[in-house]
Amino acid sequence: MTGGAASDLPPIRHNDYSPLRPPALGEWAPSLSVSVVIPAHGGQHRLDLTLAALAAQTYPDHLMEVIVVDDGSDPPLRLPEIAPRGTRIVTTDPGGWGIAHAVNTGAALAGGDILQRLDADMITSREHIEALARWHHLAGCLVTIGAKRFVEEPALTSVQVYEAVHAGSLESVVNLSSALASSTEQTIARTNGLRTSRNPYHVCTGPTVAMRRETFHAVGGVDPHVLRGEDTEFAYRLAQHGVVFIPDMAARAAHLGLPAQRRDRQRALRVVAPYLAHRVPLRRDLRKERGRRWLVPYVEVVLHVGDATQEQVRRAVNAALEGTVTDVRVTLVAPWSALPSGRRPVLRDPAFEMRVMREHFAHDERIRLADEVAPSPAPIPFRYTGPVSVPLERESLERMIATLQEGRCGLLTVGLPGEGTATLARTEALGRALLLGADDAAASIGATHGVRHGDPREFWPSWRAARPAPRPGPPESAPRPDVSAAETGEPSGTEAGRASGTEAGRASGTEAGRASGTEAG
Repeated sequence: MTGGAASDLPPIRHNDYSPLRPPALGEWAPSLSVSVVIPAHGGQHRLDLTLAALAAQTYPDHLMEVIVVDDGSDPPLRLPEIAPRGTRIVTTDPGGWGIAHAVNTGAALAGGDILQRLDADMITSREHIEALARWHHLAGCLVTIGAKRFVEEPALTSVQVYEAVHAGSLESVVNLSSALASSTEQTIARTNGLRTSRNPYHVCTGPTVAMRRETFHAVGGVDPHVLRGEDTEFAYRLAQHGVVFIPDMAARAAHLGLPAQRRDRQRALRVVAPYLAHRVPLRRDLRKERGRRWLVPYVEVVLHVGDATQEQVRRAVNAALEGTVTDVRVTLVAPWSALPSGRRPVLRDPAFEMRVMREHFAHDERIRLADEVAPSPAPIPFRYTGPVSVPLERESLERMIATLQEGRCGLLTVGLPGEGTATLARTEALGRALLLGADDAAASIGATHGVRHGDPREFWPSWRAARPAPRPGPPESAPRPDVSAAETGEPSGTEAGRASGTEAGRASGTEAGRASGTEAG
């Protein structure tokens, strides 16, 4: 048991965490502290039952704190008699409301090494916290997911819950065998515990999930502007960060009450869809309207200006924005901030070309001017980098994404003889390399997701007629991406099939259900 950092993670291909060997429950000594964050709005009795179950956990008292975040309850929530020793009730920060805002409030106050997010209407089994926390003692870039089943709220007291959980007999007060299983449970079983899942973030819904505290803050916490489906959107950003998702069915829990989708499925799906359409680009089925502008683009196109003329850059930018994949953002890399301000001879300015170029592009929301490339394009799932001298053709990006998806690769490199190299990368794969602290990003991506080397004629059809085929060479001879250039991105696709990335919206689907990807209760 290392209590290790992310770099301690052994080689994991995609989401196959089989190399990790967690200790058996009750047969190890925890060392990491856990902060359980519970957002709550009303429901005092349910909260009492939740806290009673937490008071009976096997995880050591001195390593666990519980932060209940009262999100505007009327009357205010109170601390019951049966609760873990380190339990406190706080109110949400002023200026906001909702589950995401409450979770962020609690996370900001948390002192634990591990953040455990739990709903205020969950009765957990005795080993729940221990089962999820044991994985985080192995490596630092994991997200663990507990099992939950939905039950009609039984007539129980806190004492009954505490005694049953403490005795290890949750079933004596809650009949889990006849409870409603979540759809995520079926997906987990079908994908060998998410080991073979293409997009495991789909099942990472909010009621019970744990991660290192630094992981939570590294992705910016939960988005308070997303009022439904916030757990799915948050999990998507975790995926782009490169984490490994691990469901642990030993972390059992009963969710009191049926999920909202069972009560009003049509309205639940409608309210979630626009939130995810704007923030989860892999949901191609939600982005069928051509010409729309979305909050998070599907692809970042990185172009290094170098000595290129304005006309060359204009051709490259226009080609990127006019292809069959339209939700694109272009990043033009040059020392823009080094341009001096103040009085200057406008027509004889030594930086004349760069100034004219900057003014030409600066006011287009689809174009960003940057001095250098960010380490990761997250939450954008793909990043293309290529020479200005070889503009993308109409279907180049679509073809490159389809190729990457077909092999579930993390990086596609295409040698352009005499012009340099073009790459398309998954943000997820780059995120994993960054979490592992890899000195060689391409080698790390090769180990975790795979690297493919492509023929330019596959992606630039005009290359067939205009240029001879490049000589085949060993994979090692192909140019590799620079870590600072962050030549990677993330997969779309589904468990049942994959999307090619076209604006026609070829179905992406989801593993856990269409529009929401969540079973919010």
